[in-house]
Amino acid sequence: MDQVCIGSCTNSSFMDLMVVANTVEGKKLDPNTISHLAPGSKQVFSMISENGALSNLIESGFRIMESACGFCIGAGASPKTDAVSVRTNNRNFFGRSGTESAGIYLVSPETAGACALMGKISNPKDLEIEYRRPSLPEKFYIDDSMIIEPTKDETIEIYRGPNISDPPEVQDFQDEISGVCSIKVGDKITTDDISPAGFRLKYRSNIPKYSSFTFELIDEDFSDRCLENKEKGIANVIVGGDSYGQGSSREHAALCPMYLGVKAVLAKSFERIHYANLVNFGILPLLFENEEDYGKIEQGDELLIKNATKIKGSKVLTLYNSTKDIKIPVRHNLSARQLEIILAGGTLNYMKKKIA
Repeated sequence: MDQVCIGSCTNSSFMDLMVVANTVEGKKLDPNTISHLAPGSKQVFSMISENGALSNLIESGFRIMESACGFCIGAGASPKTDAVSVRTNNRNFFGRSGTESAGIYLVSPETAGACALMGKISNPKDLEIEYRRPSLPEKFYIDDSMIIEPTKDETIEIYRGPNISDPPEVQDFQDEISGVCSIKVGDKITTDDISPAGFRLKYRSNIPKYSSFTFELIDEDFSDRCLENKEKGIANVIVGGDSYGQGSSREHAALCPMYLGVKAVLAKSFERIHYANLVNFGILPLLFENEEDYGKIEQGDELLIKNATKIKGSKVLTLYNSTKDIKIPVRHNLSARQLEIILAGGTLNYMKKKIA
């Protein structure tokens, strides 16, 4: 084992880090293992600093990192080639750590602490250490003093570096979605499949650039094909299988397709957070009324949905596959608020209209 990473957004709470601090107190980590620790928030960082746990972690040999996504998405601490990395974060998709050949193993904070001490994948129950269950603090520290709430009278200037572009404009929802199936994918497509993490993350504030990598692990020509259709006024439609959009909640997996002119995603089933993100960016998420109809659409088929704005009055729409001359019933599960957002063209348009 070459590396231990504890924290990021998952398993990085006060209680999690106290488990690790208790495990390593008074001990030194394996010198041949690089061990990183990232508190889950500024508040957690402050609490373990105040009670002395941070000192235990530093003295044992942990490298303390900032409270951010960080190593979970390959933004720092990428392991060496062919390394074995034990982590408490929540995802280990291919290439996500920033090193395609590394083996990433997800474990609990208890196991990660044991691994960091032993320098190999270890069972914490095998350590000759009494398990000390941390106690909940009487009060959790909260400091929101750095949140500045703007007023309607203030003009706020946003400073952007050369690799940061303006967010793309969301288009109004169209009554007729006329386009093509730009890509057809299978089951369990992740948000990393759609919008790669790892070494591509440096472009995530530059949506035109980041969008060029959309679906690159599955079809490297996808983005070019979509932009060509977009320039011709042809809508792009994605067709997927079960559990489309699983994994991280990365909004870029919806934002980049929106920039590329994707107007609808048709799947057998969606993961909840990605479904909501599609709505946020004005992309209509639709389900096959009959799952066997998935086999009736192929990449390149011309697709048409008329009277799409009628989703407010009916959950079922008809998708016409012009290439195969067949009709396919599709449906949505949008809430009343999501319907308003979709019909407005996305959350930004929706909020602007509400404010106006």
